[in-house]
Amino acid sequence: MAVINILSPHVADMIAAGEVVERPGSVVKELIENALDAGANNITLEIKGGGSTYIRVTDDGCGMAPDDAGNCFLRHATSKLHDERGLEAIETMGFRGEALAAISAVSRVELLTRRAEDAEGTYVSVAGGEIQDMRPAGCPKGTVFTVRDLFYNTPARLKFMKSDRAEGVWCVQQALRVALGRPDVSVRCIRDGKEEFFTPGDGRTDSAVYALLGRDAALAMLPASGENEGVAVRGFVGSPAAGRGSRAMQFFFVNGRAIRSQSLQAAVEQAYKNTLMVGRFPACVLYVTLSPGAVDVNVHPTKSEVKFSSEKRVFDAVHYAAVSALQGEAKPLTMDLARTTEKKLAPQRPAPDQDAPVQTRMELHSPRPAYNAGADIVYRAPRPAPAPTRRPAYQVPVRTAPAAPPQAAPAPEKAPAPVREDEPVRVAGEVLRTYIVAEQGDRVWLIDKHAAHERMVFDRLKAQGREIMSQTLLTPQTWRPGPEAMDALRESGQLLSELGFELESYGSEDLIVRAVPDSLDPGQTIPALEEICEKLKKGSRDLARDSVLQTVACKAAIKAGWDTDPRELLALAEKVVSGQIKYCPHGRPVAVTLTKKELDRQFGRIG
Repeated sequence: MAVINILSPHVADMIAAGEVVERPGSVVKELIENALDAGANNITLEIKGGGSTYIRVTDDGCGMAPDDAGNCFLRHATSKLHDERGLEAIETMGFRGEALAAISAVSRVELLTRRAEDAEGTYVSVAGGEIQDMRPAGCPKGTVFTVRDLFYNTPARLKFMKSDRAEGVWCVQQALRVALGRPDVSVRCIRDGKEEFFTPGDGRTDSAVYALLGRDAALAMLPASGENEGVAVRGFVGSPAAGRGSRAMQFFFVNGRAIRSQSLQAAVEQAYKNTLMVGRFPACVLYVTLSPGAVDVNVHPTKSEVKFSSEKRVFDAVHYAAVSALQGEAKPLTMDLARTTEKKLAPQRPAPDQDAPVQTRMELHSPRPAYNAGADIVYRAPRPAPAPTRRPAYQVPVRTAPAAPPQAAPAPEKAPAPVREDEPVRVAGEVLRTYIVAEQGDRVWLIDKHAAHERMVFDRLKAQGREIMSQTLLTPQTWRPGPEAMDALRESGQLLSELGFELESYGSEDLIVRAVPDSLDPGQTIPALEEICEKLKKGSRDLARDSVLQTVACKAAIKAGWDTDPRELLALAEKVVSGQIKYCPHGRPVAVTLTKKELDRQFGRIG
């Protein structure tokens, strides 16, 4: 009896659909990419019920002939590839001929399409991969794909779907990535009757960034460009002052295709070495252009991963484009001021001549590279330097040996006294403005002051339970978190309220932060919320609560490089030496110890 069975075409199509159509967002991505390949200038996406019940993509592209309208749902049927030589230099978004076949195999699809030269269009209805109806129909030039009841015939896949809200957010994100890669095409996204975004399609990358990522993100971007051995890079990288809590704002495009690449992430992040704090990530929108033959996009069913013929050339091009952008930011900031505005900002100057030019150029020099390009520039009159203040005197306990009686012969050596637990801790100082040097008895402690203080704050917040105090911000902060982060915040609104945050919707995409936990530095509000959003996406409520407290504690703790009062250093040292604090909330040790014997051995004083 034969053991190996040949699967029917229907079953084979459903298996293949599992590779291409993972969730509704996959359908959105494939349909929009097909519209781009059709030469569309305007694309409209509409989704309902998270995309599982309804997805419609309308474009004004070239349309399809009646014969092609039926054949497009066949597996491995494509107009973008003719032979194996075409695989060596793929210039279209799609090429496999699998997307429409995979989508139609697990949903109900309606197609309405017409070419400009045809008098009438074509209507096609497909369910489960089988054509149900096909007839002439009146319609405008272009194509309309409507997908309903996704996975209706594969119920096992439905149990892996997330909530309608989460799936809808993912659909919007997929559309956003594709739209960001093509600033020359106008894309409109509508979810459950509400417009999520709209791009003008004017061909300007800055317009696309502003429309899709928001005003604050766009103003914090620095223009980046470069070229290395045939690899051209253009786009934007974020100012180090606007570092993010995750890599969610990193977008890479290769020949217009949105991709994921750890190599390109590393190329950008290495450019920010020594300018970003640990745990912070730069934002970027970078467009890499190279010969189609130098990149292989045929390595993954979703075409989201690529391989380069020369990884180093692409890495270097991206890295040095980011480096040059950061170096350019250190130049004096220049702005144009109208005559009336200049008078208000600098009233001590004489009134300008009426015949003088209306625009006056003003340069603001920063005493050091302050990575704040795109931030609001505020003119302030110089203020006299404050009188120096003296820190309060601080005395540390010092043990002094009794004076030896005068005698001719040296006193005999005594055995060292054993270390007592109640011996005081002495702070010898601080090195690198990061590590406390302390001693007790014959032990020396090197203590990471940030990690130790972070643990102290975390333990205090945990002990407060649900009674965490909040502080109302004097100036509420506005923030555009993005669709995925907004969804996570809405689902965890009660938890955040219990932990001291007060958030309020401002329009459809923005939030106003009115209050934060009393331990949190208000200046760390947005970075803390960015990290919290990433942590809220995973774990149970209890785990999410601890994760939020970890982030608050990290942002509230004293930082490496800060000047710290000696009394704070002593308090931290005593907590660590007593054994109350051993690890930071993330599990890192907060101190290392050395005994006198170990030091003597290192210096050769003993064998």
